[in-house]
Amino acid sequence: MSVAGPPPEPLDPDDLALPEEEPMAGFRATSRGITARFAKPEAAIIRDLVGQVVELVVADIPAPGADDLAAMVGISDAAELPDDPVLARLLPDGYRDDPEAAREFRRFTESGLRSAKVESAKLLLQTLPAGGGRVRLSADEAEAWLRSLNDVRLALGVRLGVTDDFDGLSEDVLPDDPRYAYIQVYQWLAFLQGSLVAALS
Repeated sequence: MSVAGPPPEPLDPDDLALPEEEPMAGFRATSRGITARFAKPEAAIIRDLVGQVVELVVADIPAPGADDLAAMVGISDAAELPDDPVLARLLPDGYRDDPEAAREFRRFTESGLRSAKVESAKLLLQTLPAGGGRVRLSADEAEAWLRSLNDVRLALGVRLGVTDDFDGLSEDVLPDDPRYAYIQVYQWLAFLQGSLVAALS
């Protein structure tokens, strides 16, 4: 399963296996910043999923309109909710009950929203060593991590068909189901987000 689109074939669940040799630790606040330690497989999973979200967000960025001034201030020709359900979740309508207002709002905000998501992802990738190890974040970097992890969870949630009854879904999916590893990752990301929110509090 890929967050960037419907997968032609499932990924090997072993690629998403979280390490079991030691309990997973989350983020904690210290006098030198917000810290966490990631094993190499954990870092690889986060980096891969964040990279997929970035690819999705930038893949169909609408071309700037003919109006150079509009392009400079971030106004685009994009006025419709994206067809891809993940993008539609990441870039939702601003007004659900007013299609015209939603289209106008999207023209003024979608370009900036996409750019902000890419910038948060870049900051996460810059502060997470590919080989794993200790991460030490400033408050601003931690906020970027929160935004980027949330985007990954939203994307995974759409692909997994997560609803309000996620606990029911996770209980029904057995280890031999291709979704099983992704559900474990989804829950782990929720744990990381929770620990990061607590560390920022």
